[in-house]
Amino acid sequence: MLTYLVLAPFFLGIFLYFFFFTKITRFIAIAAQIGMCIAACYLFFLTRENIIITNIGNYESVLGITLIADTLASVFVLLSVFIFLVAIIYSFHEDNSRLFWFLLFLWQGLLLGVFLTRDFFNVFVLIEVATVVVAILIMYKRGTRSMYDGMIYLMANIVVMQFYLFGIGYMYKITGVLDMDTAMYRIAMLDRSYFFLPYALVMTFVALKCALLPLYSWLPKAHGTPGAPSSVSAILSGLHIKSGLYLFLRFQEVFGNVAVTEFFLAVGIITAIAGILKAIAQTDIKLILAYSTISQIGLIMIGFNIHDPYAQTGSLYHVIIHAVAKAALFLSAGMIINMYKTRDTNKIRGVLRQSPMVGIATIMASLGLIGAPLFGGSISKYFMMTNVSLPTISIMIAINLGSILVFIKYTRILFGEHKTGVAIEKPDGCQRVSTFALGVLCFALGILGTTVIDLLFGVPLDVSVAGYIEKILFFSGSLFVGYWIFRLFIKSHAPWLEKIRKIDLSFRAMCVSMGVFFAMILISLSIL
Repeated sequence: MLTYLVLAPFFLGIFLYFFFFTKITRFIAIAAQIGMCIAACYLFFLTRENIIITNIGNYESVLGITLIADTLASVFVLLSVFIFLVAIIYSFHEDNSRLFWFLLFLWQGLLLGVFLTRDFFNVFVLIEVATVVVAILIMYKRGTRSMYDGMIYLMANIVVMQFYLFGIGYMYKITGVLDMDTAMYRIAMLDRSYFFLPYALVMTFVALKCALLPLYSWLPKAHGTPGAPSSVSAILSGLHIKSGLYLFLRFQEVFGNVAVTEFFLAVGIITAIAGILKAIAQTDIKLILAYSTISQIGLIMIGFNIHDPYAQTGSLYHVIIHAVAKAALFLSAGMIINMYKTRDTNKIRGVLRQSPMVGIATIMASLGLIGAPLFGGSISKYFMMTNVSLPTISIMIAINLGSILVFIKYTRILFGEHKTGVAIEKPDGCQRVSTFALGVLCFALGILGTTVIDLLFGVPLDVSVAGYIEKILFFSGSLFVGYWIFRLFIKSHAPWLEKIRKIDLSFRAMCVSMGVFFAMILISLSIL
């Protein structure tokens, strides 16, 4: 079953590429994706009872290619097929070529392979091919800016893949295997100092895939590029970036006592703060969302590296919340750009009046991300802060205050009156319905939060009424403080915002930052 689940999108993409009836192609794509969703749900319920293992070619797991689906993998598979389904429905009336559908389904198959494989070299192959596919989709409209953004994304990922390749090569020399589960047992039996170098090399690769500071500069170029279709931007920010988080969890588990959680906790805090500052400084509607993704990844990384089951489960749930909410925001941003013919948030006003469904979807997705009561983010952040120390709670509250500032700035586009005189082009029904459905889901994931967590991860968690009321009070206070900070220091277009906006890394600086990050991990390993 796992083999078919990975290969089905490849064969579907090839079929659609040679299928000449464009209108029927869209129906086939949606029907096939619904079938994928059913298969993913079936797989998920199977993994609640047992781990599913497929050895391709009847080789033993150490020698051959093995696909393994446990609860974590099946959740990511389910999230993947759902986000792709929404993106396909959103693209129903767009004039996309056969190449677009081929690349889209190829991309899906590669991501499913990453979530199901347990082989270091398979990860290399799948990620490398996915990098090329994503670069082509970024450059889909072949504009000058898009070509530049796509090449930066491609080259940065090619360079960091060398770190990963050297890392797994060195580890293979020590352990004699590339299978993750077998490598984990052999690493646990040897002195941890043997694995300092391969761990630092592999985690440098993962850090760039997660867009951690200082390896984040490629993300706003890839996610905010004007040349990629909005559905591609939504998948990039809502799903593709999660492959890096998934690999972080897997590799931290494989390396066991070699892993340095304190280092990544600090990096997560710095990344979240940097992402907030950069998001606040932007005026481009997609760049605000792209830098907001960086801040949310930093917050998730904080939860992953806190030694508490509640915090780690809350972070996993926030991965899902962020995927749904950010996909909704990027899809709605695509409609808003088409409506107003601009990406400048200073020139966009009255979205809620012009298209109530788009405006309401944007509000619900934003409330889901910032942790508003009754929305999904309130549940994930509640558990992330339940059993952590006071300094860490204070940092997370400050980060959430920053997220509130970002979305106060972003949601200004919803209100006011449109004055530019440009005719507003109404979005089509498929786009509005798919985006609105994601917004409603952000609300449902809050109302049914503990039930969904128990269903997805098998972790029964209870929300304390007193604790939740306390969180509501903190959120209300943060919202009040955020409003006045915005009015006094951000709304007036302070000069410091312009300076922050101009901070960026060239390709050469990106390569240098990879080396610096690698050295920082080695130093942390020797100290901690």
